[in-house]
Amino acid sequence: MSAHSGQRQTAIHRQVEAARRGLEPRTIARLASGWALLGDPQVLRGYALLLADPEVSSLNALTGAARARFLSDMALLGDAVLAVTGALRINYALYGNLEPALHAHVIPRYLDEPAHLATAQPWAYDWSIAPRFDAGRDTRLAHAIRTELARLDAGVV
Repeated sequence: MSAHSGQRQTAIHRQVEAARRGLEPRTIARLASGWALLGDPQVLRGYALLLADPEVSSLNALTGAARARFLSDMALLGDAVLAVTGALRINYALYGNLEPALHAHVIPRYLDEPAHLATAQPWAYDWSIAPRFDAGRDTRLAHAIRTELARLDAGVV
């Protein structure tokens, strides 16, 4: 059980706890509403997540300023990923069906994607063969996104 939400412990809760302790290698930055992390796998280069902290079950569990802050942070993370990767656009997704803890997927889309996937939702890719997060390869990308977030004055803490 999460100490914050009273619901079952999810992978999102474990990742938030690891980020708080400085033990999550995929961490990009702490934002006002939560943690920005690189996704694993990196199905599309720059795929990132925003994990709410404190944890809540869904966007609808937030109100007023907290809801606005999460959505603003999600868009700022998208702005930073877009600037760093040179992607064509960013797709955003909030589900929570499998992991009922608020988290947003920030997914860059590229001009050079295979034609049969270019207009498909990102889950059309075979995620099982996508490159796994690799600290040696991906730490530079995380740092560049963090630097861009700071330049955007995204409240990086």
